[in-house]
Amino acid sequence: MSKARPKATTSVLAAPRGRPRKPQPRRSRRRFLGLDRDGMLLAVPALIPVAVFSLYPLMRGIYLGFTDAQAGRATETSFTAFSNYADLLDDSYFWESFRVGLIWAFSVTILQFVASLGLAMLLNQKIRLRWLARTLSLVPWAMPPVVIGIMWRLIYHPNAGLLNSVLMDLRIIDSNVDWLSSFSLALPAIIVVGVWTGMPQTTVVILAGLQSVSKELQEAASVDGAGAWQRFRAVTWPAIAPVVTAITTLDFIWNFNQFGLVYVLTEGGPGGATRLPMLFAYEEAFRYGNYGYAAALGNVMVLIIAVFVAFYLRQRFKEAQK
Repeated sequence: MSKARPKATTSVLAAPRGRPRKPQPRRSRRRFLGLDRDGMLLAVPALIPVAVFSLYPLMRGIYLGFTDAQAGRATETSFTAFSNYADLLDDSYFWESFRVGLIWAFSVTILQFVASLGLAMLLNQKIRLRWLARTLSLVPWAMPPVVIGIMWRLIYHPNAGLLNSVLMDLRIIDSNVDWLSSFSLALPAIIVVGVWTGMPQTTVVILAGLQSVSKELQEAASVDGAGAWQRFRAVTWPAIAPVVTAITTLDFIWNFNQFGLVYVLTEGGPGGATRLPMLFAYEEAFRYGNYGYAAALGNVMVLIIAVFVAFYLRQRFKEAQK
């Protein structure tokens, strides 16, 4: 008889287990008012110029709007509550400047959009020297407002201006026209300059929107027999509508706040025909020394602009949720 072999036993050599390691607690970042303090410290160098050059002047202007501050170091400033704002409501010059400002802002914004949309659609086509046309369309954007104002003053010059010379050669006018000194022509003349100045940035934004339109949808609509206008209305416009809303809102804010260009062109004349609200505030502060009254006007402008900024942010928030 064969002896039964003993069963093979395997010994498992397990590594000795030590005590289970306790999870290391994460280092809690120091927070202040729910914000990372380290991140806040890194942002301080960038926030200091904003606070010094933007926040402090804004708060100072709001405070001055409730005082009777005047030019001069020896003058005393006292708190007058809402007296300046009550005077604004009774000031016909303020309401006239406000009316001119609205005409200027709406006219320039609408004409800018129409001209920029046409130019953007042209530059979106495959044309010869398209790169050169796109480059030239940005020229006004690269020029400072003061330079643009001086250039257009020379164009509008009644005796040596290019515009009068061309119109007389074409037999459209019989004598020189003083465009910037005419009560009826000064505002339309500066509106033309405003449109020419603001077209580049509006064109660039709309062109970017046009380039994001699906070419497949365009081709499908064309195959279905849709004409150019139908394709624009059904395909192009819905795609660029958010972009158009954003840029036209910003254009209106920029135009309503315009100062330098109109000041160089007309200084608000003739007889206040081109006096925008910012020009009116400038005159009250630096020509007549009524700092408190001018600050009150600035505060009203801030509130008006804040309404349009809120509308712009609301539209952007809606787009972000889609």
